[in-house]
Amino acid sequence: MLHLISPAKTLDFETPSKTAEFTQPQFLEHSQELIKDLRQLTPPQVSKLMSISEKLGDLNAQRFLEWQTPFTPHNAKQALLAFKGDVYTGMDAEKFSKANFTFAQQHLRILSGLYGLLRPLDLIQPYRLEMGTSFANARGKNLYQFWGDIITDQLNQELDAQKERVLVNLASNEYWSAVNSKKLHAEVITPVFKDCKNGQYKI
Repeated sequence: MLHLISPAKTLDFETPSKTAEFTQPQFLEHSQELIKDLRQLTPPQVSKLMSISEKLGDLNAQRFLEWQTPFTPHNAKQALLAFKGDVYTGMDAEKFSKANFTFAQQHLRILSGLYGLLRPLDLIQPYRLEMGTSFANARGKNLYQFWGDIITDQLNQELDAQKERVLVNLASNEYWSAVNSKKLHAEVITPVFKDCKNGQYKI
């Protein structure tokens, strides 16, 4: 069984990592291709592309320039510990045991506009590139066309190795759209979370 989640905009590269274990992203060569194109953008162009402030445009343009391989624990951090959105805060990976990290590495995957598909212990460097960004590239007009079936094929390879071919989709629609669900070798479960307000459950 695999669980699929979205990345987070908020990042933490200041707090020391709670584990010395790490792996390398599986699609770095594709990430490098994107970075090469992203480096051609000026900070104002980054701001416009991502609909972000001038300050954030400057920050992310600089991130693209500073992005470099090879990834090491000195210039990168494990994805599960670097992302700091609500989902990641809820998982509280800072308190994971070695067994917890091992289980997560086997059963949790993170979709990413820049890295495609990440395992929890895959090292990443700071970036912002949402999957829904209309960034024209050599493979098409957006990131969905850039990644094509690469993510789906990798998921299938990993699902085939699982005891149960079940994928629990916890990703947003923006990121789930990068997966060709019709080609998946698995039963897909997409939970719907609702809040109870005045006695009624609403999304």
